[in-house]
Amino acid sequence: MLRPSIFGETLFDDFMDGFRFPEFPSFPDVDKALYGKHAKNMMKTDVKETEGGYEVDIDLPGFKKDEIQLQLEKGCLTVSAAKGLDKDEQDEKGKYIRRERYAGSMSRSFYVGEHVTEKDIHPKYENGILRFTVPKEEAKPVEEKKHFISIEG
Repeated sequence: MLRPSIFGETLFDDFMDGFRFPEFPSFPDVDKALYGKHAKNMMKTDVKETEGGYEVDIDLPGFKKDEIQLQLEKGCLTVSAAKGLDKDEQDEKGKYIRRERYAGSMSRSFYVGEHVTEKDIHPKYENGILRFTVPKEEAKPVEEKKHFISIEG
């Protein structure tokens, strides 16, 4: 079945998806091994404007709090998440049958403005969702001065 190429959709089916080679029947799906069945939903972000700032929700299912990092540098807030997985299998004599190690990371960056400091952002991670707020920059009042222009001649 062909899918249309509209807004990022692929023109052709991924006909190799799910195909297993008979010589390697247990070839792992690394994304699923690292991030679980919700791997395709990683780092989906919702940003809601409020009166005083912005509320940001980022989906990070399957991560632990210590696997997530926020960094603020020159007005740019970067959210990173990294995960590792070791898989050891041995026979009854303790000889290696298979040893695999996987690592994955992802990140997103947002320009939040140079006025934002680390103290302004209060991140909270619950139920696979990272939530934080970013304050809006206070509007500076514009001076209303009358400037007269002299007329020559």
